[in-house]
Amino acid sequence: MGKNKCINHYAPRNYEQINAIEGCYTPSMVKSLNNEVFWLWERALFQRAASVIDFKNLPKSWRGSAENFLKYCLFRDGYVGVVDTGADSYGVIYQPGSISGFDIFYQPTEFIFSNPALKEKYPEGYTIGVNAELLKLTPDYRGIWDIISYYAEKLAVLDNALNMSLINNKYAFMLAAKNKQASEAFKKMIDKVNSGEPAVIYDMKLINDSHDKTEPWQFWARDHMKENYLTTMQLQDFHTILNNFDKEVGIPSLPVEKKERMITDEANSTVIDAISRSEIWLRTLKETVELVNEMFNLNITVERTYKEEVTKDAVENNTDRDV
Repeated sequence: MGKNKCINHYAPRNYEQINAIEGCYTPSMVKSLNNEVFWLWERALFQRAASVIDFKNLPKSWRGSAENFLKYCLFRDGYVGVVDTGADSYGVIYQPGSISGFDIFYQPTEFIFSNPALKEKYPEGYTIGVNAELLKLTPDYRGIWDIISYYAEKLAVLDNALNMSLINNKYAFMLAAKNKQASEAFKKMIDKVNSGEPAVIYDMKLINDSHDKTEPWQFWARDHMKENYLTTMQLQDFHTILNNFDKEVGIPSLPVEKKERMITDEANSTVIDAISRSEIWLRTLKETVELVNEMFNLNITVERTYKEEVTKDAVENNTDRDV
């Protein structure tokens, strides 16, 4: 589905409709998605986001790589289903799958999944609250991959601009030589400068042409350098985008531009801003973990990796402020 800002994301659309929506969001000449740099940042941001939540007392079969997959499913899809396959099979497991049906409050009632590793036949669907429960990260069953993609795209675009800036920063002079003799002479002078010689001596004949008394080369000055989008500015914006993502997912982040003085209310606001969305995810996980534990006699707990006190200390200790 395309990134539509105005139309309901849940509505199915055909290829032409998706292209029309994508064209409104990203111009067709701009290829900021589906490239190696975008995927690199998408992967990096997922790993940063996954560090926010910490599970405890998971069943033994859920630990290790299975826990990594659990977090991937939760952050990607927003939920997994938990079912009991029986003592002769895999016991209580979580699975990615689909939800269907709705109750009086329009909440899903059925969970459906398929896994070729399960040799035995299981019901085509499980009833939520009867023989299955959902472990949810978000209240709307959608995951947070839209947040990850949003910031990954911006970092990918800025990453490309940063590479261009680093290359362009090597530019020093642009000269138009009148003839081959002047061109070769200037190349030799540049070689000597770049080799570190403290002084370069050249023939006075190069100053003025013996025939028409004109200069043998012209210099193209690169003026107003400070008015350009410099590498230092790009690096600062890079940090700003990454800092904003961290605040979105609940990672303690420091102010990019430190104020000389930050009042207590401003500091508290920064702390709340950094944990607000992760608090919703944590609350949703705790509520659904409780249902899973009750149905399957488990003792799973979940907590935020970065405590509120850690976030508050990071803000206070790295910002000059009056209290």
